Amino acid sequence: MFTTYEEALGWIHSRLRLGIKPGLKRMEWMMERLEHPHDKIKAIHVAGTNGKGSTVCYLRNILECAGYNVGTFTSPFFEVFNERISVNGQPIADEEIVRLANIIYPLAVELESTELGSPTEFEIITAMAFYYFANQEDIDIVVFETGLGGRLDSTNIVNPLLTVITNIGYDHMDLLGETLPEIASEKAGIIKKGIPLVTSVEQEEAIKVILDKANSLHSQVYSLGLDYHLTDKRHVDEGEEFSVRTPTSTFQELIITMKGEHQIKNAALSLMAITILQQQQDFIIQETHIREGLKRARWIGRFETLCDNPTIIIDGAHNPEGINSLVNTINTRYNDRKVHIIFCALKDKKLSDMITPLEAVAKSLTFTSFDFPRVSSAKDLFDFSSFSNKDFDEDWKSCITKKMHSLTKDEVLIVTGSLYFLSEVRPFILEECRNT
Repeated sequence: MFTTYEEALGWIHSRLRLGIKPGLKRMEWMMERLEHPHDKIKAIHVAGTNGKGSTVCYLRNILECAGYNVGTFTSPFFEVFNERISVNGQPIADEEIVRLANIIYPLAVELESTELGSPTEFEIITAMAFYYFANQEDIDIVVFETGLGGRLDSTNIVNPLLTVITNIGYDHMDLLGETLPEIASEKAGIIKKGIPLVTSVEQEEAIKVILDKANSLHSQVYSLGLDYHLTDKRHVDEGEEFSVRTPTSTFQELIITMKGEHQIKNAALSLMAITILQQQQDFIIQETHIREGLKRARWIGRFETLCDNPTIIIDGAHNPEGINSLVNTINTRYNDRKVHIIFCALKDKKLSDMITPLEAVAKSLTFTSFDFPRVSSAKDLFDFSSFSNKDFDEDWKSCITKKMHSLTKDEVLIVTGSLYFLSEVRPFILEECRNT
């Protein structure tokens, strides 16, 4: 058993060697031994290719503003491992990680001896989250974010009040399928019989799959552009302003501080989900709570400005859809500035579809790498690119430092790519900015 946080975390991370093992049997086995904690939680279940974290953040902040205690389960972590299990935005304590690991450890050992095999790192932390939230009397609702896909994701044993699908794009195609309908089918696997679904999926071939699945399960669907609508969108200094029309209300001149067209859609999606909680689950949430919650929501690593002089931004654009959103935001926010981009990605991504759009907005493009099992080398990324003003440096710290110190006041540095990469980059840049 574990006596220190480091021991517990070491054991959890040791499960990474098992990789990804889609399926629910091991989770169901552990939940049975733990007396079904997943059935004792009021939950919202969120899936999608991009935007899950931001959507969870909007939901949490609105519910908090309404006076509710909100648990969240998210991945990956950005600053500390504990943030994956949080209450009102605060990661649980190190002592809780130790306690939960000691509860799950004997189950993992026993499970390993069965035909189901060892639980993965994600299954371990998911089981910890279910057990933790089910045994906290002051938690009113928990927002669970899927790790990968939906149908076979470890979180999909939850019985939610409502489900949310943010969008569909090309990511994790080796596991989820190579076409939008195939990927949509995996995401739609979180839809439960009779449980309402809110979605911002817009591609015709993807939404058809989702609607068919929902109809077969008698699940009421609220779809962007059909059941709720975005209007009056405009960029403002503090972020984005827009209005949302739902089947029952219109919310005018809402403001969010997270920048980009995609964030407007995530916010509208969250608002529609909140409306369902109001109408069908008796949650007391006023318009002032919605406005304040949307406005105060922050999600680190999503077009986040770390330094103003010079301007340095990080953005976790880790797949083609994320890159396209980033490029769109650059074009609307910084089309009058010289933009220098540092990019790092995992080798299992569609790299050419990520690099080419960046070339269209970059003054210079520098590729780098970091210590991670599936990461692409800086040289390989460099070779993917046909851009004229490109460079590479395998040492990301050296790469970022040199670029930061060469910026002029009319230039912008954007560091983007893998979320795992940015989790290491963010504290480094903040420290460098403090020292300059």
